[in-house]
Amino acid sequence: MKSLFLLTPFTVIAMQFCGKADLPPAAPLSLDEATKNKALEVLREGLKSDDFWPAIHAAEGLTLAGHGDEVIAYLKPKLGTETDDQKRCGIARELIRAGDNSEGEAVMAAILKGDDDHGHIHAAESLYKVFKVGDREAMDAAFAKTDNVKLHLMAAGALVRQGDEDALAAIREAYKTGDDDSIQIGAWLLARVGDESDIPLLKSRIGEVKDDPVIHAYVNHALATLGDPEGKAALAENLNSDDGPIRTYAATFAGDAGMKEVTPRLIEMLDDPHPDAAYRAAQSLLFFTTGKPMPR
Repeated sequence: MKSLFLLTPFTVIAMQFCGKADLPPAAPLSLDEATKNKALEVLREGLKSDDFWPAIHAAEGLTLAGHGDEVIAYLKPKLGTETDDQKRCGIARELIRAGDNSEGEAVMAAILKGDDDHGHIHAAESLYKVFKVGDREAMDAAFAKTDNVKLHLMAAGALVRQGDEDALAAIREAYKTGDDDSIQIGAWLLARVGDESDIPLLKSRIGEVKDDPVIHAYVNHALATLGDPEGKAALAENLNSDDGPIRTYAATFAGDAGMKEVTPRLIEMLDDPHPDAAYRAAQSLLFFTTGKPMPR
């Protein structure tokens, strides 16, 4: 497969903590102490929620805000007791994101290679999210499964972050010609591994999904992340959606897009009745205070 670049340890660090090479550092957002503490409390409470995946999202928010030590202390014991492969991937990836890769990558690699396909997609997705490949042979095999769109594309995302040019081309082709899943996942990936040149491609199919609010939101949020003004306007509008998950997606991508202009609405969302939306609003607010670009 063609390589986008020579992947060295320095390159990986640059990708995880500096974002794209041409992305300038952002000025940190100044939040008053009361708001900052409230956002942290929202995430700390969320981490201990009984609702597994929102709790994992809260863990991500705490790590991005610089509190990965709390995440490790809480999640590490759970890695050895959780039996569901999908959830094990969620725990493993957040431990890695928080700075502990003593077990996580090996756990996800074993799940990806395993005969039980219950956790395959989650393993590929989670490895992608933390810039890991786990087992290259297993990831290549997952990428080759074009009949399983979700697995194929998640594996493609992981491979792109290892410098694989063919995998990036596959994501773009899937978005261009594929089904609704290809549009949704392709947009989500291109928001982070694509660039401004993908804006026309993203816009080329947005009309096809206008009647599906979730997929339409995914495409608009990808456009916003790549700097498109219309996408940013749509994301800002989605922060006020009547649909809790759409507010959640918008709050997440507000951070990816660096949209500090929506800070007042994100502060309001700390009291959102949909807990995951509150967690993602807290995540974006606190990440804005770091002045760092979102890991891409």
